[in-house]
Amino acid sequence: MTPEDLRAAVAAGILTEAQAASLTALANDRLGKRAALPAEDEPFEFFRGFSEIFVSIGLVILLSGIAAMLAWFGGVALMTVLPLICAGICWWWAGYFTLKRRMNLPSMVLASAFGAGIYLSAITVLGQADLPLRSVVVLAFVLSALGMSAWYRRFRLPFSAFILGLFVLGAIYTMTASVDSLGGFVAGGRGGMGGFFDLRESPQFATATLLFGIVAFLVAMWFDTRDPHRLGRHAATAFWLHMLAAPALVNTVALTLYNTGGAGGIGLLIVALVIITLLALIIDRRSFLTAAIAYIALVIAWVIGDRGDFGTWAFILIALGGLITAIGTWWVQLRATVLRALPDFPGKSRLPPYGSTE
Repeated sequence: MTPEDLRAAVAAGILTEAQAASLTALANDRLGKRAALPAEDEPFEFFRGFSEIFVSIGLVILLSGIAAMLAWFGGVALMTVLPLICAGICWWWAGYFTLKRRMNLPSMVLASAFGAGIYLSAITVLGQADLPLRSVVVLAFVLSALGMSAWYRRFRLPFSAFILGLFVLGAIYTMTASVDSLGGFVAGGRGGMGGFFDLRESPQFATATLLFGIVAFLVAMWFDTRDPHRLGRHAATAFWLHMLAAPALVNTVALTLYNTGGAGGIGLLIVALVIITLLALIIDRRSFLTAAIAYIALVIAWVIGDRGDFGTWAFILIALGGLITAIGTWWVQLRATVLRALPDFPGKSRLPPYGSTE
């Protein structure tokens, strides 16, 4: 029985996701764990066929038409609740496309439209109240996050956890970012994005980002350890949460160290990048290493002496591309070596299998 057979059994209601995951874990243990998994296993898919793209395009056009029609007939009064009406329609259609048809990309479109509808409706209604602008935006993000929590609870769509995290992140950023730091971010430069995530130059904002990344990572690992063979929605949910956690953690730590300057700052950055790489290998999630690519390039540029000419950048691209390609090519072997070298620690047995590198 293949993983596709088990997914079909779950979709047909013959097995629950927990039963399918347990059955797969038993089979993999009997067959030798990694030998029963694809060599480069980290499941991820936006869609299962062009039909999902076609349906998604239709849903975007249809939702746009409904919004335009309601606005045309409803006038100003209905414009206040129009996004909420569209969100309700998305909830209704998700019952078919998500629960019955189990179409991934259309479900992601509906979840995104639902979240946008809740946010626009909330910020429109709250904007009429006598509240400070920052409070209006924060409350709108919080209400949208609660709406996406309800969506995840009802439809169990992994991608909705990503949207939920974005709303939480938006609320945190709105509460902690100052007007000066936002202006610097838009302007760019050292005082811009570098200062934006620097624990010294923007301590409130950067600390909030770091804490968000830690929480998102811990929640992602909770989902990951519930599905170490990455068959069902727990692993898929963990994937999207890691997509949130990795940039938040890597940007905050790496930019803070890089902005320290000098050989000491670069040395600490190199140590941090090594730790990030080891973490990515241990948990078998490439998102952390992907988020660190730009900082690896900065280290290479510092080592060779960045003169800004064409030859220097060509060498940086060759070195960076070769390094990333090598790690990606021998990921399974590197991961097995690292995990064998590590002593037993709590949760090690709940990580994806690594017993064989053949």
